[in-house]
Parts: sequence; structure tokens; C-alpha cells
Amino acid sequence: QIVLYMCLPDLCHKFLPGYVGGVQEGARTPAGTVNNYQINGLQCWIITHAVWFANAYYFKWFSPTIIFDNWIPLLWCANILGYSVSTFAFIKAYLFPTNAKDCKFTGNFFYNYMMGVEFNPRIGSWFDFKLFFNGRPGIIAWTLINLSYAAKQQELYGRVTNSMILVNVLQAIYVLDFFWNEAWYLKTIDICHDHFGWYLGWGDCVWLPFLYTLQGLYLVYNPVQLSTSNVVGVLLLGLVGYYIFRMTNHQKDLFRRTDGNCKIWGRKPAYIECSYTSVDGTKHQSKLMISGFWGVARHFNYTGDLMGSLSYCLACGFGHLLPYFYIIYMTILLVHRCVRDEHRCSSKYGTDWKRYTDAVPCRILPAIF
Repeated sequence: QIVLYMCLPDLCHKFLPGYVGGVQEGARTPAGTVNNYQINGLQCWIITHAVWFANAYYFKWFSPTIIFDNWIPLLWCANILGYSVSTFAFIKAYLFPTNAKDCKFTGNFFYNYMMGVEFNPRIGSWFDFKLFFNGRPGIIAWTLINLSYAAKQQELYGRVTNSMILVNVLQAIYVLDFFWNEAWYLKTIDICHDHFGWYLGWGDCVWLPFLYTLQGLYLVYNPVQLSTSNVVGVLLLGLVGYYIFRMTNHQKDLFRRTDGNCKIWGRKPAYIECSYTSVDGTKHQSKLMISGFWGVARHFNYTGDLMGSLSYCLACGFGHLLPYFYIIYMTILLVHRCVRDEHRCSSKYGTDWKRYTDAVPCRILPAIF
């Protein structure tokens, strides 16, 4: 995957309409650096899965159930990788940081190791630890692991249940959306604000691929065949959630790219003019949109994300709490992220942020939170 990440030509950029790839600029770091990123995750995903299917079903060098059959050894390997990457990034920050001005030393050894010291640890010009580990091994493995679970169901019971198909399809939509809009990911909290430490390094290698796929693992041991009405209900919940998630992010991206000179829901967007002062003392002007989905709630994209998360869990029925780990975790994660983001925005914009929250009073769920 490292070779794919660094060296693949931008095939999707040439042949897939609407796909944004190639070299993209990231956000300005606290030290004022603007890094370039090679956006080729979709190519990596396509080629990895093509090789998987070719080997599993044509060359037959390994069984398509190989991930399920070696789940524990792979979990050990992923942990070794996660801790190795986190430790290397920690040592690198002290001995040879990519940009010393973007390092944050708190004086607390454990906090530095857990949350990271370097903002953008890199090797060379292109291998960016944060983008690679956030957006390559774990998230590509997500759909491969689900496919292995489906293959194991077929091997054990002679068929794949509709619940397993639902989980595979809905989660694959989410993964493909991530890669199709990878340039947008450069503007998220992970890239723009978090430092790279154990939280991201271990989390991307272990937590994401092994815990985000618990629905499929559960269905291998507890196959669930849903009624037609339940299939339609779960599918609609997942697709509507995805639509809200994608369109909310699209509206924000469109608003930013055009500086507000666009149409949201058929009309010119409303926004609040605000200002903030950067660390170098320079005053900047900004705009906070209060139209479209962003007028419904301040983080309505999280609402869509949670709807999708719930649909994965509901596909497993109500026989056990384990499949619902994902929606519980995502609720905690997104609420915490929402609070973090709003605290940062309040410090950044001051009284202008109060004007914005007065205009859009709800955070995630209209009339509730």
C-alpha cells in the first residue's frame, strides 16, 4: 500500500468524472506551513480489492475467508504495527521532526505519546503519516474484512444473509465516499487540528478495522435473515443518513470554494461575517453559513453519520448488544468532537461565535441537542 500511496499515477483523476485527486494543498498548519498531499486513495482501494478478488477466486492462492480465519493473529500484528508507528512518531518528534515549529510538547510524557507531538510527521516530501494511516491500511481493510466475513457465512451456512449484505453495502458506500472525497478530508479535524500520536496511529491500525467491523463478525456467528420490510427500512435509514452526511459536507465545501457566491437549496446562502486573529497577530475575515443543512444544526453532517451508523447496527437485529457498540461509540465520539470543535471556534471567533449560535441554536439534533 505504501507503493500505491506514493507512486500510482492519477488514473481516477483522468478517467472517473467528478473525482478529485492528484496533488492537493492541505490547510495551513499552526506554524504557517501548507503541505501538499497526494490524493490517490481511490486507486489504492480499487487495486487492493481487485488483487483480493483475483487471488481469492481466480488464482486461489488463499481462501476469501483468510481474514476471519486468522483474526487473532492479524489483531496481534495490527497492534504491533500500531504501537511501532506511534513509538516511532514519538521518538521522531524529539530527534528529527519534520517541522520543529509544528511540534507541541506539553511536559506530560503520557499525553505527548497518546495525543502526539508532531502535527504533520513526514518522511520525504510525500509520505505523510497522518494521511496515510488515517486513510489507507485501516479504512481499506474495513471493506476487505467485511468481505471475508461474508465469505465465511457462505462457507458455513451455504448462503449469505441479507443482513450481511446490508452491512457490506452500507459500509462500502461510506468507505468509497471517503476515498471519492479524499481532498475534502484534508479540511477535517483529524488533519487540521490533531497531532499524530498513539490516538491516531494505534487507532487507525487496530481500533478502526477491528471494531468498526463488529457487525459482520457478529453475523458470522449469529446469522440474521431480515424480513423484506426490515431490509427496506434499514436500507432507507442508511441511504438517507448518507445523503444528509454527503450533502451537508458538499454544501459547506461549495460555500468555501465560492466564498459564498453559490446557491444552496436554490437561493444565495445566508451567513454571518466574522473575524479572528491568527497566532502571528494578523486579523482575518471569515464567513459562517447559516443556510441549507447548516441552518438546521451546526453539525448536521454528524446527524447523517449517526443515522448511517445506526443502520449498520439495526441490520443485525436485537439479539445482542455487541453490534450496537458502533452507534454507542460514534455517538460519544461525535458529541465529544462537536464540543471540542465548538470550544475551539468560541475561542477563535469570540462574540461572533455567539451571534452564530444564536442564529443556529442546535448542535446535532434539531430541537433536542
